[in-house]
Amino acid sequence: MKRSKRIEALDQRAVNKDGFIDEWPEMGCIAMKSPYDPKPSIRVENGVITELDGKKREDFDFLDQFIADYSIRADRADESMAMSSLSIARKIVDIETPRKEILKIISGITPAKMVEVINHLNVVEMMMGMQKMRARRIPGNQAHITNLKDDPVQIAADAAEGALRGFREEETTTGVARYAPFNAMALLIGSQAGRKGVLTQCAVEEATELELGIRGLTTYAETLSVYGTEKVFIDGDDTPYSKAFLNSAYASRGLKVRFTSGSGSEVLMGSSEKKSMLYLECKCLFMTKGAGCQGIQNGSVSCIGVAASVPAGIREVMGENLVAALLGLECASSNDQSFSNSDMRRTARTMLQFMPGTDFIFSGYAAEPNYDNMFAGSNFDAEDFDDYNVLQRDMQVDGGLRPVTEEEVIRVRSEAGKAVQAVFKYLGLTEITDEQVEAVTYAHGSRDTLKRDVAADLMAADDMMKRGITGVDVVRALAESGYTSLADSILSMLKQRVIGDYMHTAAILDENFQVMSGVNTPNDYLGPGTGYRVDGSRWEEIKAIPHRIDANTF
Repeated sequence: MKRSKRIEALDQRAVNKDGFIDEWPEMGCIAMKSPYDPKPSIRVENGVITELDGKKREDFDFLDQFIADYSIRADRADESMAMSSLSIARKIVDIETPRKEILKIISGITPAKMVEVINHLNVVEMMMGMQKMRARRIPGNQAHITNLKDDPVQIAADAAEGALRGFREEETTTGVARYAPFNAMALLIGSQAGRKGVLTQCAVEEATELELGIRGLTTYAETLSVYGTEKVFIDGDDTPYSKAFLNSAYASRGLKVRFTSGSGSEVLMGSSEKKSMLYLECKCLFMTKGAGCQGIQNGSVSCIGVAASVPAGIREVMGENLVAALLGLECASSNDQSFSNSDMRRTARTMLQFMPGTDFIFSGYAAEPNYDNMFAGSNFDAEDFDDYNVLQRDMQVDGGLRPVTEEEVIRVRSEAGKAVQAVFKYLGLTEITDEQVEAVTYAHGSRDTLKRDVAADLMAADDMMKRGITGVDVVRALAESGYTSLADSILSMLKQRVIGDYMHTAAILDENFQVMSGVNTPNDYLGPGTGYRVDGSRWEEIKAIPHRIDANTF
């Protein structure tokens, strides 16, 4: 058949390399409005929920029972459920209805009722709702800090640059699991070299992650995964009750905690129970609230390819982010896994969170080149920093980042590398040479750095854990090596563990180690002229991109 050259050209466009599928509710391949989603219902008897979304208590699985017992205010249920879903949806968008009133209404509804509410909103209305319902007044951003070599010197340097660029939280992981202690320690040191008060975590196997946290080598945890069906939860070797216990274990040691969930995981694991992705994610979010966790990383996250393949999938992602905010949770709204070959499409997906602002617009912006991202690649990476800063400038929107100069970047990367070198030497760990620090200072990624002795590193990391090295030892090593300011910063982070204020909803720290959270800096948006506005010194900072004509030179 003779081909249309225009269609041939379109067939070669990057977007047509993506995967798409028709709605297939029987397999869970449906974003919203599955014909198998339950209808909202509730019955409360003597303060106990005995019916939930069409199920009697004797038929509850452990998700239903957990949600009924811990996630819904039984004293609010009758009044909230009596309101029409459309009326609640309109209140979410209405600029005259304050956030506190919405939270009160939502506290008494069921997951199926929440689904009905969200189904009434288009993406613009969801963005309007997020602008009002975000917990913390000022948006923030989180970075991934990883590399192919698990090079702790590069992790420290990338963490310093990321902190300088404005990330309030930084997360690392490993290619080789035994590198976790080195990566966590390097991230802690590097982050404080770039900007005081940055929170850090190392996402690895739970027992190791908890131990690193208890030792003061990390300051928050995020990868406590929850799922929307009992079968998938069991396959993950967990229950809502075990996750609640783990949450308490972290919190009791002063670590901020976020759960992780995302639409599409149940489809991937083969047990969606024919429900829509939105409904299953609502169950995850209700469980997160019931477990007493302050926040959630959601927005499909590593399952974004599944959600993005079905009609309205990206709308559903924004919907689940909004549900998190409606439940009063901190929302780290994903954007972290690359899902499309199309630059246009990946940018459009991010704008839904970027423009209204979420507590963390990315739960993992790759602050390294994509090839170094051990979280499977991010929607935006280190090569997109300038584009991202220009988008902030174009729209006068605070996306959580700031322009930087080359001189600043070189300075903080060098300081971080030398500080890690000094700590490794003081603690008797593997050698870090001046040449390695020099290479990392000017590197783009791990292709530009020198090799490390992996076997020696792993033996030293194991020895570090056996010796019981903690954050206090890192402080001592820095102080006695001449890095007193950096030692003070890390000591201040450890003090926050004792104070505990940064476990409040959506908490971050400023450079004076003062907490900003949904409690003491709540979102106060109520329409034009209210809430957080990008102006003053922050606007001047956003405007000052490097590649601009400086009017002062004329």
